Parts: sequence; structure tokens; C-alpha cells
Amino acid sequence: MFSKILIANRGEIACRVIKTAKRMGIKTVAVYSDADRDALHVEMADEAVHIGAAPAAESYLQIDKIIAACKQTGAEAVHPGYGFLSEREAFAKALKDNGIVFIGPNPGAIAAMGDKIESKKAAAAAKVSTVPGYLGVIESPEHAVKIADEIGYPVMIKASAGGGGKGMRIAHSAGEVAEGFARAKSEAASSFGDDRVFVEKFIVDPRHIEIQVLGDKHGNVIYLGERECSIQRRNQKVLEEAPSPLLDEATRRKMGEQAVALAKAVSYDSAGTVEFVAGQDKSFYFLEMNTRLQVEHPVTEMITGIDLVEQMIRVAYGERLAISQADVKLNGWAVESRVYAEDPTRNFLPSTGRLVTYRPPSEGPDGDATVRNDTGVFEGGEISIYYDPMIAKLVTHAPTREAAIKAQARALDAFAIDGIRHNIPFVAAVMQHPRWISGNLSTGFIAEEFPEGFSLPQPEGEIALRMAAIAIACDHRLNSRKRNVSAQMEGWRKVEFERTRIVSLGGERFEGQVSEQGGAVTIAFPERSLTIASDWRPGEPVWRGTVDGVAIAAQVRPILNGVSLGHAGAYANAHVYTPREAELAALMPEKAAADTGKVLLCPMPGLVKALLVSVGQEVKAGEALAMVEAMKMENVLRAEKDVTIAKILAKEGDSLAVDAVIMEFA
Repeated sequence: MFSKILIANRGEIACRVIKTAKRMGIKTVAVYSDADRDALHVEMADEAVHIGAAPAAESYLQIDKIIAACKQTGAEAVHPGYGFLSEREAFAKALKDNGIVFIGPNPGAIAAMGDKIESKKAAAAAKVSTVPGYLGVIESPEHAVKIADEIGYPVMIKASAGGGGKGMRIAHSAGEVAEGFARAKSEAASSFGDDRVFVEKFIVDPRHIEIQVLGDKHGNVIYLGERECSIQRRNQKVLEEAPSPLLDEATRRKMGEQAVALAKAVSYDSAGTVEFVAGQDKSFYFLEMNTRLQVEHPVTEMITGIDLVEQMIRVAYGERLAISQADVKLNGWAVESRVYAEDPTRNFLPSTGRLVTYRPPSEGPDGDATVRNDTGVFEGGEISIYYDPMIAKLVTHAPTREAAIKAQARALDAFAIDGIRHNIPFVAAVMQHPRWISGNLSTGFIAEEFPEGFSLPQPEGEIALRMAAIAIACDHRLNSRKRNVSAQMEGWRKVEFERTRIVSLGGERFEGQVSEQGGAVTIAFPERSLTIASDWRPGEPVWRGTVDGVAIAAQVRPILNGVSLGHAGAYANAHVYTPREAELAALMPEKAAADTGKVLLCPMPGLVKALLVSVGQEVKAGEALAMVEAMKMENVLRAEKDVTIAKILAKEGDSLAVDAVIMEFA
């Protein structure tokens, strides 16, 4: 076995590979850019080598620097993770030429499958069902429009070398094709160094289902079941699960056998994923093959018990697969939430900054479930503008889908992050969504269920009552602590608690009577009483305890006269008053929000790529005003109404903070 390997990546996946390598007794080498000097993967590895400036093009995408780091440290093999150089044929060849083993498929398989156009041709030759489309390279917007007109709308414009949702656009008209073609080419060039794009039919109401394959260098290939990845936004996956609630055993076998046939056709010899678009009737068509480890691989590992990173390392070393197809058994259900540094209330725009608080839920058993958290960050670390916005991948595994979803919801409630915006409120809300729970999914789920965008759900019914009780219990604990402060002035009579508490929560009013016995607090509401038990202490960001004997968690942050709460996908400020305080609070005027209707604000920290208007220009609603790039994604900012440009305060190339004023309107 290898004695030392280098991980040509960063963040969560680098940490993930290091964990398995250490378990196998293999020493590890990390590489890092200027921005990642203090990163977690650097700390975890046995050795670390600096490879360049913060932009990926000057560090993680530099093949020569990776090879030099291998020679400097004596690393015998390289695991590429995902993204960056993981699907570059040139990288695998360069390593081979320098006597270094690539922990991934052979260069020929990468060439055949890594190019989305060539992969469709190979799939058709292997008798794998494919989506109608144009597989040639498209040179101009006019050519793209002509092809789209022939195929029929809607169409998908995709980067040939693409992945991770970048360089992809859905178009419903000729105008959208022209703009989507330009954006896809630009993103593809900046992300992959290859601006080729192609066009194919977009299947309406589709599901995204993928098959995990595993091959060795001796001609053996097996499939490890499927993953459902239909919950996406901007063509980037947000939630994944395994197995899929759509498939039956017969369809699973057909998809698996086609995936294996394709892998064998290109002599595939590592872990890889064959992606399919599936109809609600269980029909399916080949999309692409990712010749690398997928972001969502943990859900497959949880239901099969197979460590895919370990298998990749063993196969690269030349070992035969010790697993046959008959050995693959699917056990239970796994759900994964991708925790991103982005603001779901502002159209999921990226967020950067310091992780003032980062406290994930405990890994390990949770009743009949198991919690796993793959991450590459730490409390006090920084989320940079230069790389993917992923913070962590939270995975739960349980005997049934229902149990896995409930465990995921509990784990999300217990996941505390402060200092940046993040998408936990969104994925927590999805866990409570009836359509998600029913398994009636499609890639249009987010657009269809949140057509006006995402806003923090307000608590209702049982959840609201539970949150009101937690707010009163927190207030009671705070008051108890105040009463025990030493050296207080003694009065002529003992201070007693006010037992009646009134909670203003999400526009509702709850009145409860507080009593305490044996460490448990009972809140008597008019409708019923709730008994609360918790060892929560003021200042802790997560409240853990039981409500009527049921274990739950809630996000808790202090605010004036109460706490801000998040639980079961609902979020609200809970103001806790005595009856007299409630009377006085009702008389206080509410502060009006500032008017931002006459300015264009930068919605995320980012780089101004283009200013598309000039001073004095009249602009119609929906027209593009500027383009800002953040975390490798180009974001076009559009006018919300008809305006005239009065001032432009930014210039192209400026790095702007969130809410910086780009321009003013007359």
C-alpha cells in the first residue's frame, strides 16, 4: 500500500480524504493557497506545501506546482477530490509521466467521459438511453438559437467541461438562449479553462438520479445503488438522499446495469457516477458521467457501509475489488444537506466572512439514527470569496426515510453558525415541507414551492406553542441566574418571581404560568401545559432539552427582552414580558425600515465584472444593470422597476462589500 499520498484539493473533501488515509495508516500531504494558510485540511495533514496565491487558477489548478509538491514530499500518489483538477485528463497524464499514481480513473476514461459531448456519444454507442440534443460544439449565439429552435423549448445550455452547476443555463426562448449561451461560455472559461458548450432538450418535471459505480484495473465494475439529487437551485444540488423514493428494484437494476455497461465501455477503473434525468414514470436518460468522487458520496457510504475513498486508494494501488455485485446490500436510508455560506432570503446569494460561531451537532448515534458531518472549516475560520461556498455536509442515516428526515431536522436545529449568512433555515424548512416528506420530487422543487423566493417561515400551531414555552423557560433560567448574583442589596422583603409570562412570537401572543419542580419547568398555557427539561445555560447558541419528554433542539440568540428562536424550520423573535411590561411594550412605536428603492445595492461580497448602463440612461424593469462575480458564479443584477440612472458609484474591477451602493436612481 502507498506510504504517503497528496491531496490536490482543499476544504471539506481534503479533510474527508485525510480521515480515511489516516485510518489506513497512510501519511498525507496537504497543499494550500495564500487564502488557506490556516485552513483545517492544512492542520489535519502530516505535511503541507504552499502552492500559490488565493485564486484557484494560481494555485489549486497549477499542475506543475502539484507535481513539485509531490516530489518535494515524496508523495507516491495524488487524490484529486472533486472540482479543480479532478477531471482533467492532462493532470492524470502529467502525474503518470512523473511516476506518480493518480487516485482516480485512467486518462482515457477521463477523456471519454469528462467531455460532456464525447460522453454522450460513448453512451449512445454503449446502448445507454440518452437525451435528445446537439452534440457538436456551438460557436455562436445565433447557432445556439438555431439548434434550440430545432430541438424545441425548453433547452439546457451546458459547458462541455462543466460540473457543479457552473456553465449551465435553462432557456425557454430564443432570447434566453442568446444570453444563456454568453453566460455559460464565460463561466465555463473562468471555472474550467474550456468555453465549449452544447445544447440538449430539457426534460420537463424531471428528477435527477445518479448511479455510483466502482471499477478496478482488472476489468471488474459494480454499482452501489442510486442517489436522488433532485432538490437543486441554479443547477446545483442542495439535498441528496439514498436510495431514491422513486425507484423500484427493477428500475434500479436497469439503471445500474446501463451505468456498468458504460463504465466497462471506457475501461473505467475507480469510483465514478453516471447521472440520469428520470421522468416521473421511471423513464430515464443519460446525462453525463462524473469521473471523480461526488460531493454527495456520503449517503451511498452510509447505506452500503463501503468507504469509497478507501476503495479508490486500493484500486489505484492495483488491488482487485474485494466486493462483488452480490455483496452490495442497501441498508436503511440516508439524507444529506449541503450547508452553504449563502443567504436564502436574498435569492441564495453568496456570503463571506468569519465564522464567529461554528458548532455542528454531535456526530454518532442519535436514537435509531446516525449523524455524520463532513466539513473543512472551524470556529474562527474565514469563508473566502475565492472558492465554493460549502461549509459542511450534514448526513443522517436511519432504518427508514421518515426516520432519516426526522433525524436530519433535529440535527439542523442543533447546528449553530454565526458571523455569515447560511442556508440552514432553508434546508430546515424543506425538512418540514409536505412535498419533500412525501417524496414527490423534481428538479423544479425549489422554483415551484418557493416562487417568490425564500423568507423565514413563521411558527404556527404546535411549533409556535413549543417555541413560546422554550422562550419562557429561557427567560426563567435568566431570572434565576440574576437572583443568585452575589452581593445584591437586601430589601425589606424577598424578591419573588412574576409567575405570569406573556410571549410575543411571530405576531401571536401566548400567556403562560410558570412553575418549577425537581429541575423541570412547567408552562401552563390556556390550551394545555408543557413540561420543559434542559441544562441550557445563558449564552449557549443551541437549546437542547425535552418538551413533554420529546428530545428537541432550538437555535437561541439573545435579543432585547427575549430571545430569537429557530426550530423545526420556523424562525421568530420571542419577546418575553411580565403583564405590566406587555402593556407598556404595546405602546412603543415600530421603527420603519429604510427606503432602498432608489439605489442598487451589492447583494453579496464580490467583484464588479461589468457595469451595463450609463448615467442618464432610462432602464426598463428587468433590464440588466450590472454583473457581480462571487465564488466563481456570475450574478446579473436587474432593475426591479423602470428607472433612470442618476449616479454610478462603483467601477469595474471594484471589490464590494454586501449592501455597498453600486448606483443611484433618479
